Amino acid sequence: MSSKKLFISSLVLALSAAGLMLAGTRRIPPATGGRDVTFSRDVAPIFYQHCATCHRPNDIAPFSVLTYRDVQPWAESIREKVSSREMPPWHADPRYGDFSNDMRLSRQEMDTIVSWVAQGAREGDPKDLPAVPKSVAGWSIGRPDIVFAMSEVYTVAAHAPDSYVYVTFPTRFKEDKWVQAAEIHPGNKGIVHHVIAHVLTPAALSGNAGRANAEFPQAGNEASIFYKQGSLSRVKMDAPVIDDGANAANNGSLFKRRTDDGGAGYSVLLASYAPGKGPDVYPTGTAKKIPAGATIILQIHYSSFHGAMKTAQTDRTSVGLIFAKEPPAKRVVSFTVPNHFFKIPPGAANHRVTAAYTFDRDVELIDYMPHMHLRGKDMRYELVYPGGRRETLLWVPRFHFNWQIVYRLKNPITIPKGARIIVTAHFDNSAKNRYNPDPTKAVRWGDPTYDEMMIGWMDYLVPADGR
Repeated sequence: MSSKKLFISSLVLALSAAGLMLAGTRRIPPATGGRDVTFSRDVAPIFYQHCATCHRPNDIAPFSVLTYRDVQPWAESIREKVSSREMPPWHADPRYGDFSNDMRLSRQEMDTIVSWVAQGAREGDPKDLPAVPKSVAGWSIGRPDIVFAMSEVYTVAAHAPDSYVYVTFPTRFKEDKWVQAAEIHPGNKGIVHHVIAHVLTPAALSGNAGRANAEFPQAGNEASIFYKQGSLSRVKMDAPVIDDGANAANNGSLFKRRTDDGGAGYSVLLASYAPGKGPDVYPTGTAKKIPAGATIILQIHYSSFHGAMKTAQTDRTSVGLIFAKEPPAKRVVSFTVPNHFFKIPPGAANHRVTAAYTFDRDVELIDYMPHMHLRGKDMRYELVYPGGRRETLLWVPRFHFNWQIVYRLKNPITIPKGARIIVTAHFDNSAKNRYNPDPTKAVRWGDPTYDEMMIGWMDYLVPADGR
């Protein structure tokens, strides 16, 4: 099932149930000292800051928060979800990390929303409304300096299986470009599960010359544990099993990677789209590099609801880039700590999988993005310093596939050469997991959502001059 359909159906059901239950529960009294609370003056600013990224017309949320008319029918359900902290979505344990994009509402903001509903969810004076969050022709990053768009629409046939499509854009840049912000626009969020924009340098592209659709190493001739099913790469069910990658010689990964990644046929991740993830915007003085003559390749995962889509759908995805005004002092690098070898037994409710990586240079860590599929339960990032001290960097105790959140640190964390990062995840392949496609089957790594992945994504900084 696609992430959008799964999100909307589960959220609507939950909100509807909440609305029915409220009739028999105690009304929460106002918490504003008796002051009248209105949508226009008090609530809209909260919604615009915390909710409008997804709750706007034609996006993944089931309703918009931009106008009173849109919000009013959902008022009781909004109160329930806000009071339980289910919304806005934020899954990191607050004991670990200090994040600039923390979506949690303050106690005062929660009390304001609760009081507004308790007082009758009144509109107030429309003149009190703050300015509606703006975008430039649909771009939340502002007007891009350049846009790469599919030249033709892509059609996903009715009842088709999931598919991975690779779209190539020769940049024809005559000089290196530094990307300050990047945003991917799916043309049809109903079928686009995710998009990853990769950069292949001229040297890396020549290393991929023999690979169909410029696929990446996991689908190439190195990946003997993989097999192809149409456009999808999946791990063979009888491939070697390594659940505890952190204590294995290969750390759980099929490939040997360098900290300063991007050579020897590997791609460099430029930007990504997934439900709940915003655009990639980097602080002043930092940026991602697109070398002269490089090629951008979009990896687009189209989901047809596990073959259940009844009518054909079309898409035309694009990516917009804003370039830094001057060369940055530091270069942003995206990196992964994956386990490709795990195998989740049928019915396992708390299956543990680990992966690890040892840094071969000093870096400054700036964000994390845990990634699993429908059986993903929790994920922890830990750092083991060269002297042996162990520290939890991030703990997501309730991972939710519908919200692929990037946790952006307020201040970078310095990781010394020789430090080891360990990622630990648990999976629920039992019948109690309502999102589980089939608890009777063992599960391995694979591209489609009905398989699994285990990836500890992160971004870090290194000197832009390559030192």
